[in-house]
Amino acid sequence: MKLTVRGFTLLELLVALAVFAIMATAAYSGLRSVLFTRAAVEAQNRRLADVQLAVFRLVQDIQQATPRGIRDEYGDPEPALRGGDLLDDVLILTRAGWDNPLGQSRATLQRVAYRLREGRLWRLHWDVLDRGGAVAPRETLLLDQVQEFRARFLDQEDEWRNDWPPPADQSAEDQRSDPNLPPRAVEITLTLEDWGAITRLLPLSG
Repeated sequence: MKLTVRGFTLLELLVALAVFAIMATAAYSGLRSVLFTRAAVEAQNRRLADVQLAVFRLVQDIQQATPRGIRDEYGDPEPALRGGDLLDDVLILTRAGWDNPLGQSRATLQRVAYRLREGRLWRLHWDVLDRGGAVAPRETLLLDQVQEFRARFLDQEDEWRNDWPPPADQSAEDQRSDPNLPPRAVEITLTLEDWGAITRLLPLSG
């Protein structure tokens, strides 16, 4: 009995290759879309974590503000809290609750400042309160892609001010007598390139 071996014709091979190419292209396109989506979600999650951490640090520092003024490197007094759009540091204050897990010989109060530079928000802090000389701050990058960082202050007469402390000729009697008297509240606004404006209103005790 003679066996007949039949192979694929050229046309059948071309059709099979075309179907395989179409399926491979569709599978690659789907996998590529899934990978891009996953990368975008991970990037958004990282961005969200960075924004949340920056806002948390701001809120924590402001809510722990304490009425303790300092002496700068020239020996001149500085109020406990100072801020304004025209300052290098939009917000600078003395805060309590500086953790000291290693039991170092230092205060539990900390002088901190927030500075916007080239689209990046930096947190500065000094290891001492009264400097008595040139003391360089330690800088920590909190957030990038920041268009604007602003702070405004609610005074004892329930008026909003863009700088603090208020000028002596525009402040209430108790504010003139005590430059370290804190505002009743601080409102901070972060304007981000990708997420727009984020605002927090923080009441202060004192």
